Amino acid sequence: MTQINLQIRAVTENITKRSKPLRTAYLKQIEQDRDNQPNRSQLSCGNLAHGVASCAPEDKQQLRIMESGNMAIITAYNDMLSSHQPYQDYPEQLKLALREMGCTGQVAGGVPAMCDGVTQGQTGMELSLLSRDLIAQCTAVSLSHQMFDGVLALGICDKIVPGLLIGCLAFGYLPTIFVPAGPMKSGLANKEKQRTRERFARGEIDRDALLQAELASYHSPGTCTFYGTANSNQVILEALGMQLPGSSFINPDNPLRTQLTAEAGHQLARISAQGSNYRPIGRVIDERAIVNAIVALLATGGSTNHTIHLIAIARAAGLQLTWNDIADLSRAVPLLCRVYPNGQADINHFHAAGGTGTLFRGLLDAGLMHGEAMTIWGQDFNSFSQEPGLQNNKLVWRDSALTSLDQDVLTTVAQPFASEGGLRLLAGNLGKGIIKVAAVAEKHLVVEAPALIIDNQDDLEPLFQSGALDRDIVVVVRFQGPKANGMPELHKLTPLLSSIQDRGFQVALVTDGRMSGASGKVPAVVHLVPEAEHGGSLAKLRNGDSLRVDAINGEIEFLGDMEELNKRQPCRRTNPDIVGCGRELFSLNRASISSADQGASYLFASTG
Repeated sequence: MTQINLQIRAVTENITKRSKPLRTAYLKQIEQDRDNQPNRSQLSCGNLAHGVASCAPEDKQQLRIMESGNMAIITAYNDMLSSHQPYQDYPEQLKLALREMGCTGQVAGGVPAMCDGVTQGQTGMELSLLSRDLIAQCTAVSLSHQMFDGVLALGICDKIVPGLLIGCLAFGYLPTIFVPAGPMKSGLANKEKQRTRERFARGEIDRDALLQAELASYHSPGTCTFYGTANSNQVILEALGMQLPGSSFINPDNPLRTQLTAEAGHQLARISAQGSNYRPIGRVIDERAIVNAIVALLATGGSTNHTIHLIAIARAAGLQLTWNDIADLSRAVPLLCRVYPNGQADINHFHAAGGTGTLFRGLLDAGLMHGEAMTIWGQDFNSFSQEPGLQNNKLVWRDSALTSLDQDVLTTVAQPFASEGGLRLLAGNLGKGIIKVAAVAEKHLVVEAPALIIDNQDDLEPLFQSGALDRDIVVVVRFQGPKANGMPELHKLTPLLSSIQDRGFQVALVTDGRMSGASGKVPAVVHLVPEAEHGGSLAKLRNGDSLRVDAINGEIEFLGDMEELNKRQPCRRTNPDIVGCGRELFSLNRASISSADQGASYLFASTG
């Protein structure tokens, strides 16, 4: 057995030690919940009749056998999201699979699922991060009927998977399996898509040409193929041991997809309390699983959003994770993947090169992941170096490829793309924030330049068009944090800043907002805390202040007189009243939300 890397072990032990009181209380609580949940045999006849009234006749009969398992299906289906449209028929597929195991399944509830791609740069984007905790609450409401012995969670995209995880962890005594639907097939090459966006930003092509390129990129049911938060979710779910190994990136129309969906139902029946291999989610997601998830995120150059989400997910499991833990792991974990925006390949190419199975095998062999961690499938996490296939139209499991089939997309620990993971923590007299360096060239890792201050991403384009940005510059976008406006992503900035950089200027972004998995070649310090709305120094900066972004030494600095900066009166948001597009309904959520480094959660804000 490979010995665990010393740094991986040290971080894991630190999380264990720091979390002991909270984790002990959590495990005690879920044991009490399990003991106190009403057995179906203890429900009143009226309770049970209400719960089974809509079921098929064969399921009604099965539900009267109190020893059989009844599984909750929580679905994020809608046909607004390309990635979630395939879920339309999943409940019936899963119910059939459960019947084959002598169990029943019910759609216990649905959760909201918004698409950041649709709302990007629009008012509705200010609800995106806030929807995560709402999804967790909706999951809890769905499971509150307490008629269930396990959960099948149908969700893929940005805030949906973290929300489902948090909600299911509140019912930590229930075994839970996530069921993916797979990515759309490859469309327009990512390099061409990026080039088209930058040409549009420079005014070289019209909107019709841009639209044609976008339609060629996002063209069918399935997850978007770039390596943003949605596909980072999928890698993380497998690393947590919460999804069948190698199941994430099978396309929706592949016959293997149907077999894997059925197997998820079969496997849940095997690990429920009625079986002999009980594996509740509250036990599966422990400090080892969380560390495995972070390692996978770092090795693949995944989404910066998970520096927020993983802290909230860990907290839901009674674990105290910090940005320092992530930074410490990043120093030990090499970057092994080049998937857009960190390269030109898409997620289908990554899967074809060996995918998660080959990735995990390499990390396990190097002692960078906890192989003994509990999972929902196999003996333990060591089993996740396998991949599914079809043989005579039946699902089979085989060892994943020992080495990558495309070293330009997925490489080895011995020959990494970079010696450290794709994320770094920056700290200094402006606060602390996260930077994704996986796609940033070495010559751009340090930027020292005058600041240009804006309070809204829409303010940048007129300045760009006027030529006022043709210089070395650090663009500061403030009042974009969780308390200010819900922390929307700021992707309108990407083509503009990339174009400035392409003209030979040094450019960086500093913000208390988010950029997510689409952070690319421009160094972007995101999630800066304290945020401007909550006493952060960003609110005191002025145009022309000299700033230094140093991703090599991990520093974010105001280079002027700190005494003079501290004496300045902080600026205030220009539009403090947030109304329209339903945003006024979330004012209490924004007011009570925690900072980004505490998970940006209004569920855990009072308990840390």
